[in-house]
Amino acid sequence: MTRLGVNVDHVATVREARKTNEPDPVWAAVQAELGGADGITVHLRGDRRHIQERDVSLLGQIVQTGINLEMAVTESMIGLARNYGVNQVTLVPEKREEITTRGGLDIEANQEAIGSAVRILREANIRVSLFVDPSPRMIELTQELRADAVEIHTGIYAEAQDEAEQAARLEDVRTAAELSERLGLSTYAGHGLTYRNVQPIAAIPQIEELNIGHSIIARSLFVGVEIAVREMVNLISDL
Repeated sequence: MTRLGVNVDHVATVREARKTNEPDPVWAAVQAELGGADGITVHLRGDRRHIQERDVSLLGQIVQTGINLEMAVTESMIGLARNYGVNQVTLVPEKREEITTRGGLDIEANQEAIGSAVRILREANIRVSLFVDPSPRMIELTQELRADAVEIHTGIYAEAQDEAEQAARLEDVRTAAELSERLGLSTYAGHGLTYRNVQPIAAIPQIEELNIGHSIIARSLFVGVEIAVREMVNLISDL
């Protein structure tokens, strides 16, 4: 069955809107695990707009399933990842002006820096995933840099304006996932997935894990985190 990693960033977004101590993303992570999450994902951004170092530290002590830390390819972030005992790092592109991550890593343009980060993190016994667009070249470079996994960016699929475009973008993801498996990489997917569009992605047999945040946290405002996660788990397992 496809695993589900739940991103709790946007619980922290609400907290940081008032610069207070609630709602707590650590508590949300506990509720997500109770709902059946297979892991917790957080993005520690350079501008600390939502998740804080305190959150990563506490999650490392409390989460039972595993932590996937999304981060930019910077020396300071690599040092933090090594200090907080996370299970996996996903290297992502990051721009201060963006609302959310837009597009995958440009590995060709940043091959030396990304390769160095992969090497340092793996030497610290941290699994490394690269967040990339569903491009065969990006998948191949991920394998060449000896990352453990690739997370395929599903944003273009999720934003498709009609059924024909969505079908074409789904085929892009499928092709990338098949190549990833052939190259011996663990294969994940995420970004823009919702209760309405997740099943075709979850049905791709090579995809081992989905990372979903915004849609689950939005749903949780009405039903609670545990139930929102359980509903998503049921969707991706009912295939």
